[in-house]
Order: sequence, then structure tokens, then C-alpha cells
Amino acid sequence: MSERTSTLTPEHTPSTSWRGSAPILAASVLWGSTGTAASLAPAGTSAAAIGSAGLVLGGLLLFVTGRGHRMRASAAERSLLMLGACAVAGYPVTFYPAVARTGVAVATVIALGSAPVFAGLLAWLTGHGRPTARWCVATGMAVIGCAVLVVGPRFGDDAAIDLLGVLLAACAGLTYAVYSLIGGTLIARDHASGSVMGTMFGLAAVLALPVVATSDPIWLTTPRGAAVALHLALFTTFLAYRLFGYGLRHTTVASATTLTLAEPAVATLLGVTVVGEHLPVLSWCGLVVLGAGLAVLTFPAKR
Repeated sequence: MSERTSTLTPEHTPSTSWRGSAPILAASVLWGSTGTAASLAPAGTSAAAIGSAGLVLGGLLLFVTGRGHRMRASAAERSLLMLGACAVAGYPVTFYPAVARTGVAVATVIALGSAPVFAGLLAWLTGHGRPTARWCVATGMAVIGCAVLVVGPRFGDDAAIDLLGVLLAACAGLTYAVYSLIGGTLIARDHASGSVMGTMFGLAAVLALPVVATSDPIWLTTPRGAAVALHLALFTTFLAYRLFGYGLRHTTVASATTLTLAEPAVATLLGVTVVGEHLPVLSWCGLVVLGAGLAVLTFPAKR
């Protein structure tokens, strides 16, 4: 079996599944710290600037460390890399404005909940395999659990939903699915995951630099601002996407994006344990359903 086939449609053995699931779940834990870290940035700092600063610094670091494996890409693959870089750069400029317009809860549910659906559809449309029944069940459970977990504290709130914010959040989910699919496709062609992620994120760092430069970057010179930017760069971008790239070599893109729904669970638990937020019973139920859905993908039944 070729590596391309085994990457995009891996055999569902416990060993293969865990090799892909473990690093992706670890990346999701790191991503789950993003909200808590960003909340510590100096008051008045643009949310898009915070996310873009982490992308610029972390993306450049991924590029520099990924140069050890020279990537010989064809013209078509270079086009894919540029498209992937545009998608990477598009995430912070769509997701963070969505958060500002709709709030963290709604934006998170729409962006992260739509990403695995987009990934499954894109993989199907581009000939990377039809989503399996197990993936559909696991994704449905995870999306429902994620929605109940995040929206639970706001159950019964009559606040109006900003339609533009909803659209921006859905665009964020689409950009995530696009660059995940491109990354998985190139890694499946026997390109080193570090080189693929390094090239995509290095190009994205250049594209995101104007967002930081035009958003009064003086906040980066403060101790608190520098600490937040370094955390986002080193942990939620550099290390997390190193793990994510490795995981893509051993699981499908559709499954990978579903597994990243662990991120809001981690973020919620950090909010309870670090920030001191209260979590209602409904949200705890959503957490259980989300965990069950992720377990279906992580620990497939033995044959």
C-alpha cells in the first residue's frame, strides 16, 4: 500500500489510529490555551493582532526549523502551498473578528463545529475518500457535544445573533479545513511534515505581518504582551502544528479536524480551573458527549 493511500485512508487499527490521534489531541490541548493566554494581553489590544502576532512569530519559526528537509515541490504543489498559506493567514482575520461580533461561544461552535464537516466534504469532492459511517457518527457526537458544552452557560439568552459574525466564523472553519486538507495531501506525497507546515506557515507569516504592523504593535514591547505573543508562537503555533503535521501522516484529514474539537473542552476546563468560571450541568453533559465522540475516533473497535 502506498504512503498516500495509507495516509488519507489509513487502516483503522488501534496502533495506527493512536499514532495519529495522540499528537493531534496533544496539539488541541495546546490550542485550548489560546483564549486564556490572549485574555492576558494588554487591555485594548486588537484580537486579530494578537492572533496574527502568534502566527507571524510561530510561522517563521516553523519555516526556519523545517528547512532541514528540502522540499522539492512541483508547480502544482507550489500552488497548493500558496493556497494553504492564504487559508492559514485567513483564519485569524476571520475567527477573531467573529469572536468580537458574536462572542467566544457562538464563534467557537460555528468555526470548530463546521471545520470537520467542511474537511469531510472537501476530501470527498477532491477524491480523497468518502467519509465513513464511524466518522459521521463520531463527528455528529463531537459537534453536538461541543455546541452544548460551549453554549450551555448561555442557555436561554435572548441576545441577537450577528449574521456577519456567523458568516466570518464559518469562513474560519472553511480556512482551517482547506489548509488541513492541503497539508495532509502534501504530506501523503512523501514530503516531510515539518517542511510542509514550515513552508505553509512561513508564507502565511509574511501575509499576516501587515495585520500586526498596522494594529499599533507597541503592545508587543510590554512584558505582558511579549509573554502572550511568545506563548502563542511557541506553543499554540510552532509546537502544536509540528504535532498536527505528524498526526496528519497517520490519520485522515476529516478525522484530524474532528479530533481538534477537543480544543474547546480544554479551553473550558482551563476557564474553570484557572480563571474560576462556573460550568453548569448542561455543559458537563456536553463535555461527556464530546469526549465519547472523540473516543470513537481514537479507539476504534477491534476486528
